[in-house]
Amino acid sequence: MENMNTCLDDIEIDQLHGKVAEDINENHVQPNSIPPSVGMVFESVNQAKSFYRQYAISKGFGIRTRSSRKNNKNELCYFMMVCSRAGKFVACNQNEMIGRPTQANDCAARMIVSKRDDKWYISAFDDVHTHDLSPTKSRLFRGNKRMNLNVKRTLDLNAEAGVRINKSFRSLVCATGGYENMEFVEQDVRNYVAKQRRALSKDGDAKALLNHFSSMRELNKDFFFNIDVDDDNRILNVFWADARSRAACEYFGDVISFDNILNK
Repeated sequence: MENMNTCLDDIEIDQLHGKVAEDINENHVQPNSIPPSVGMVFESVNQAKSFYRQYAISKGFGIRTRSSRKNNKNELCYFMMVCSRAGKFVACNQNEMIGRPTQANDCAARMIVSKRDDKWYISAFDDVHTHDLSPTKSRLFRGNKRMNLNVKRTLDLNAEAGVRINKSFRSLVCATGGYENMEFVEQDVRNYVAKQRRALSKDGDAKALLNHFSSMRELNKDFFFNIDVDDDNRILNVFWADARSRAACEYFGDVISFDNILNK
């Protein structure tokens, strides 16, 4: 009963921010047991990848894009999806004591898709795996995990409101009907929130600096500042001079430089 109350409390957190449980399940991928076949046609790249991902979840393996090619117009015309355990691991360090574990198992399962007449066709398909499959866990395998825009918006709102990450994650679990329906784990939520905080911190510092300089110039029209940014609007260089510094420079006609690197 206590767990049920906790779930209800957590769901209310999302509802306070205008979130409904159905939004969290939007774009939720349902496993598809229909195997791909050569000649199968898709309208887009995303449709082809989504189909293979659905099949991978139903069978119990992860996927990733191994290779792709573009035509002379720089447009994608070919890509290969493989099992996440494809390839062989080659250790750079031959010392077995410090070797790192690997999931690579030289699995040959793959799906090759090519573009023809604005359509995407499966040109090759291999469904032979060299490892055990885990249908009950495959939704959390590499390449299968997903966090849709509604989930991200919920996490952003909860983080802004000061809701703890573990409580925010539990609300998502309750909204989707349990852990077995989740397409990501709590660590994925923590990674996303941390990434957003780093981005906001950078943007916040830059905005705070610009606001401060602007207010200084409103107080004194002789205050000068200049900010150089790159193509992505990230700060490269900052220069400022208050009225007193400009007056001193005009009076003395020189610049004084202090070198604080040299230690006596």
